[in-house]
Parts: sequence; structure tokens; C-alpha cells
Amino acid sequence: MLILTSDEKYYPIFWKVMRGWSFFLIYGMGFRLKIEREQEIDRNKSYMFCANHASLIDPWVLIATSKNPIVFVGKKELVKLPIFGFFYKKVVVMVDRNDAKSRKNVYGRAKNRLKNGTSVAIFPEGLVPTENIVLAPFKNGAFSLAIEHQIPIVPQVYYDGKRLFSWDFFKGRPGSLRVKQCKFIECDELSLKEQLKTKTYDLIYNELINDEFYMEDTYRPNNEREFKSPL
Repeated sequence: MLILTSDEKYYPIFWKVMRGWSFFLIYGMGFRLKIEREQEIDRNKSYMFCANHASLIDPWVLIATSKNPIVFVGKKELVKLPIFGFFYKKVVVMVDRNDAKSRKNVYGRAKNRLKNGTSVAIFPEGLVPTENIVLAPFKNGAFSLAIEHQIPIVPQVYYDGKRLFSWDFFKGRPGSLRVKQCKFIECDELSLKEQLKTKTYDLIYNELINDEFYMEDTYRPNNEREFKSPL
């Protein structure tokens, strides 16, 4: 790990190690991956991966689903974690969301990675929302980067992390983690940030709100529908 994180040129190898580790974690914890892809990624292109965020397992699922190297844009606070934080700051494009200069610097660092054919991944909610929220509002960063570099947005939907690997200590169990990689949203120099953000948000939101198992575990106030598991 020390060698593979010492220079960006080793990142493709580091990514392969991380993919192996992610499969070990996911399957070792009793989970299985069930992936549906409406469109496949091109190994020679860069993309902006955007997914909903409801569980600590989500980043590992994203790593497992892509053979292409992806660099994450993540919050600076995680650097404080022992051992993990040491490697985290070497491989992640960090951002302090309370610092305008830090947010601006993200674009330059991400641009350098994209030049090498690496993709970028951002959880656009910027946080893990409370369990009564279907999908938190998206922040602008992912969509600004996608437009600037004219790379497609890859929307991914994670249906089961909230239920199977919850932040609630008394919830969770082994099971299948369903992932849907939706059809890509293309960007060009004429794209508008707000339109891309709205389109991506609506796509993921509609997938989640129409999934019985996800909504069964999302305790929304004044929920008009009653979701019951057939199990």
C-alpha cells in the first residue's frame, strides 16, 4: 500500500488491489452483488460516476462495479481516521466543503486525474441523509466537472445498503445488494449545470421511490403509500 500510493502512476495497480479488497469485504460480510447495466462503460474513456449514498458499503460497491480506475472526491474530515486517513489523503481528491478555496482546488486536481483516463466518482448528496429521506438534494460539483471536461455522467442506484448495512446498529443482515447502472447522461459545452443536476436527481429519485424494498425502509413523514415486503 505504501508503494502503490507513493505515486499517481501506480494508481491503476492500486485500483486493482482495491477492487479485490472490495469484493473480499462485500462477499466476506455475507453480501452478494446483483448488477443491472443499461449501458456499459468504455475502458478507454473517462466518466463522472454519481450514486445515491445511504450506507458505508456504498463506496466499496462502486469500486467493485468498475474495472476502470476511479478517483473519489471525498470530504476532508475522513483524514482524521487512524491508518485509513493516511492512505485516504493520498488517493482521494479531498475537499473542505466549508472552504471556498478548497472547493475550487478540487477542479484542478480532478482535471489532472482525468487527463490519464481515470474517471471521477462523487456522491452528489454530499452526505448520508437520515433514513426518512429518499434522496437528499444534490450539490453542484459533479455536474460542473462533467460539463468542464465534457464527460458522460454515469448514474448508479443503490437500493439495499440502507436496509442491509444500516447506520442503525440494530438493523442489517446478509443479502443481495442490487445495483442499477442507468443509461449515461451525455454532456457537452452547451449543457447547463442545473439541468444536468435535475435530470440526474430525478432519474435516481424515481428509481428509489418506485422500489418497494427501499421505500419500506425509508420512513417518510406523511407517507401516502404503504409499502409491504412480500417476504
